[in-house]
Amino acid sequence: MQNLRLLLYPFSIVYDGITSLRNYAFNKGIIEQHEFYIPIIAVGNLSTGGTGKTPMIEYFIKKNKDLKLGVLSRGYGRRTSGYIEINLNDTVEKVGDEPLQIKLKFKNLIVSAVCEKRVDGINNLLKNHDLDLILLDDAYQHRHVKASHYVLLTSYGNLYKDDYLLPAGNLRESRSGAKRAQTVVVTKCPSSISVEETLKIKQKLQLLPSQQLCFSYIAYDDFVYGANDSKNLSDFKGLEVSVVTGIANPIPFIEYLKKFITVDHLKYTDHHNFTNEEVELIRSKKIVITTEKDYVRLRNYDLSNVMYLPIQTKFIGKEPSL
Repeated sequence: MQNLRLLLYPFSIVYDGITSLRNYAFNKGIIEQHEFYIPIIAVGNLSTGGTGKTPMIEYFIKKNKDLKLGVLSRGYGRRTSGYIEINLNDTVEKVGDEPLQIKLKFKNLIVSAVCEKRVDGINNLLKNHDLDLILLDDAYQHRHVKASHYVLLTSYGNLYKDDYLLPAGNLRESRSGAKRAQTVVVTKCPSSISVEETLKIKQKLQLLPSQQLCFSYIAYDDFVYGANDSKNLSDFKGLEVSVVTGIANPIPFIEYLKKFITVDHLKYTDHHNFTNEEVELIRSKKIVITTEKDYVRLRNYDLSNVMYLPIQTKFIGKEPSL
């Protein structure tokens, strides 16, 4: 791995030059940033891969449930383009898996939309709806919008300080981009993380005095849910269960389930579109547990043997102050 990084490092230098020049142009006003009259919270990361953006958006929806909320995503992996407001009967192909998951979970509590051009998306949301707050999903690098508050996520197991720029590593931009955030959240921590370890991480990240640092973990539900049923995980104790994942890092999900069941893991890539053959393989299994995101992609196949395990973000100590 280290040898491969050395080979790719020259390309990372070029990539750094391009992204740094882009950020300089935004910082100096050479490229216009658009501000809006209502608060906008942008949630994102410096790296590719899963840092828990969707559970964090869901956390902010719950925290601000008394407000009129808009949620805007790019709609990664959809087969459409432009601005689309999400309805409960939409498909993953039309709006993307994570935006649809959020809409299905919160229904009429939010106005949810996808648009690859975030400025256009916000303008459409504000034209069509009277909103108090807009949440931008995966928008840390979308600098055409000047958000009111930036929340930067970094995984406990892969802090941005330990990573490298693409293609040698997974960073979308230089580590210095973290300075734009008002809040940095270390996600996917052990729920029992010690004070000493949080202090070590704080020292490593070297945040500005004005930036707040928070620590969160993924909490799993006690129940799995299907189309017409729910069961306690303990009901599957000792049974072999097929577990389907199409997420960036399935290891924590699998390790948690192993506390209850013997796992037959069917592993697919992040945002995977299931083929008919794969669906039939899943249908042939007696009991299947999957993630909420994967369930959204499988829900239209009439798979009565498939259930999903919800997750949520919980904080260790202080929560973000916005």
